[in-house]
Amino acid sequence: MKLLRVTLLGLACTLPAVCLAQWQWIDNGGRKVFSDQSPPADIPAKNILRQPGVKGTPVAAEAAAEPVKVQANAPKITGKDKQLEEKKKQADAAEAEKKKAEEEQLAKVRADNCTRAKRAKAEMDSGIRIARMNDKGEREIMDDAARAVESKRIGGIVASDCKPAGG
Repeated sequence: MKLLRVTLLGLACTLPAVCLAQWQWIDNGGRKVFSDQSPPADIPAKNILRQPGVKGTPVAAEAAAEPVKVQANAPKITGKDKQLEEKKKQADAAEAEKKKAEEEQLAKVRADNCTRAKRAKAEMDSGIRIARMNDKGEREIMDDAARAVESKRIGGIVASDCKPAGG
């Protein structure tokens, strides 16, 4: 009697393991699926990798030998968020546009400074008398020494602002 109870208890313990039998197959998207229920009817037999109660399924051997083809219209998993990538592209484009606008503004200022400096240099080199206001608000005529200093200063401005944009 005791032996019968032990045997029944042993069988009762192994019953859940048999009930939890697993099916394994590859779905139409190329992903492995594990389930306690059989695969849908549209899954071909060659894609069934394992079924309950059958060990060393020949189907599994065929599947291991031949790679499963993924449908052409299946989405590719790249690990990138398309919305995040799009926002980053927009931010980069906006930053590049802002930088370009700043560079254009700087180029306009340099061109204006170059034009003014060239005019002032031509005026200094012309030899005509030039009058300037001093700190007291009085009008003074520039002498040759002051003219040479001013001409040198304006020459530096021409050299720095009138060179090509890339240089």
